[in-house]
Amino acid sequence: MKKNPQTTLIHAPRKAPQYISSVQPPLFRASTIIFNNTDALFNRHWTDDYDYSYGTHGTPTTFTLADNIAQIEGGQYCLLAPSGLSAINLVNSCFLSQGDEVWVADNIYGPNMEHLHNLQTRYGITVKVYNPIDADTFQPTEKAKLIWLEAAGSVTLEFPDLAGLVKKAKQHNILTALDNTWGAGLAFNAFDFSEEHLAVDITVHALTKYPSGGGDILMGSVVTRDRKLHQQLFRMHAIQGISVSGDDVAQVQRSLASMQLRYQHQSQSASTLLDWLKQQPEFVQVLHPADEASAGHSYWKEICTDGQSAGLVSVIFKPEYTLEDIRRFCDALELFKLGFSWGGPLSLVMLYNLKDMRVLPHTHLQQGLLVRFCIGLEHPADLIHDIENALKQLPTQQHE
Repeated sequence: MKKNPQTTLIHAPRKAPQYISSVQPPLFRASTIIFNNTDALFNRHWTDDYDYSYGTHGTPTTFTLADNIAQIEGGQYCLLAPSGLSAINLVNSCFLSQGDEVWVADNIYGPNMEHLHNLQTRYGITVKVYNPIDADTFQPTEKAKLIWLEAAGSVTLEFPDLAGLVKKAKQHNILTALDNTWGAGLAFNAFDFSEEHLAVDITVHALTKYPSGGGDILMGSVVTRDRKLHQQLFRMHAIQGISVSGDDVAQVQRSLASMQLRYQHQSQSASTLLDWLKQQPEFVQVLHPADEASAGHSYWKEICTDGQSAGLVSVIFKPEYTLEDIRRFCDALELFKLGFSWGGPLSLVMLYNLKDMRVLPHTHLQQGLLVRFCIGLEHPADLIHDIENALKQLPTQQHE
């Protein structure tokens, strides 16, 4: 029977062969996935490694990126989420119930703390805070279910006593979740980071940063080696309807090949800026894990054996500088653009008031307003010149 042209537009009579070998894998866009027959429909289960049943469960495009991220981080199973914060929320909602206790570092990613405080208000979750460079401040009770780790903290850049914290958590049967965005799976292996082969249970990674590399994609991941944990997460992932765009996934996948090169370049540029920033009289403190004077340096040196560190450097201005002074400095920067995030080609700057961000007293941090530099792919000499010119906007008596 001859079909109406409208029907042939949907059911094309000819199809090109579906698979070829190419540099980049094929891009699949799918909500509905077609089953070949009823056997394929009924002889499947959501726990299958590759469950092709609906777009939210996965496609070859999303599974390819997930497998690659798991490999980079040293894990085995990976789930993708629309953002790093979405990935964090997936972990919290999966493993925390009413009455549970969760421990967070005092330098925790701010939106994670906000989400946990929301759970505390609505569902009776107890949020406890510890000093990341002092494992003795982590004092869990029998209600403790989860501890969040960050290596390093994304603003003040302390590298935590990861070994001490993980050991104590395992002694108390507490789940360990690491925000691994700074290390990106490249600075160290979170699933095997010591001679004792210590490992965290879960890593969360804002793929928005180094894996994307372009400053234009939002995505997150949750990685584990434990199949049971993965299935718990996958079930919550499905219940919450979490999914990502195939086009966005293809963009991140395309960037993975250059991720290590970009990470190393930005790390080296940050090291160059670190040496120069330490010589500037306007700063009372410069923060970077590779610097011997920075909190947690010994932990960084022990774990990040290749000397890698992300392209972040923070400075604390002398306390006599006012907020207006620092704002004038930031506004005078030309190459550094004012914006959140990092890992893209463009260098970024952001200013913070630590008094609004900390619960515990931290004697290792000097008084003053903090500015974080996120190093992009520009030449470090040009970035130094940009900061040097902006410092001239500070009050003369202090600049001299």
